Amino acid sequence: MADDELAMHRQKRMAELQAQMGGGGGPGGGPSLEQQEEQRQRQSDMKNSILYQVLSQEAIARLKTIAVAKPEKARMLESMIVQMAQRGQIGDKLSEAQFKELLEKVTSQTQKTTTVKFDRRRAALDSDSD
Repeated sequence: MADDELAMHRQKRMAELQAQMGGGGGPGGGPSLEQQEEQRQRQSDMKNSILYQVLSQEAIARLKTIAVAKPEKARMLESMIVQMAQRGQIGDKLSEAQFKELLEKVTSQTQKTTTVKFDRRRAALDSDSD
């Protein structure tokens, strides 16, 4: 029942956004600051409703924990999950284990590996005269 309500809410939001995008801005050219803030709020609400539809409670809790520690990574994950949901790549709700796999994939793509090379001869730590 809650999923049906979320789906209806999502469709209503999508219709509102499409109507707003088609309506354009004010007579001065661009939309006003209030309209921009309202549009951002609507986009945020739509993103949150999609996330709640496709993520389990444990995965949502993990995402919120990541958002506290690394907000940029959380935003990247959120946008990736929303895109996957819009493309139909997510069938059922993602469990915490599936979310961890996605997180590891994103982390491995963005994480740079560092190597340290230590040249003992230049540092003069290993002397032949000893």
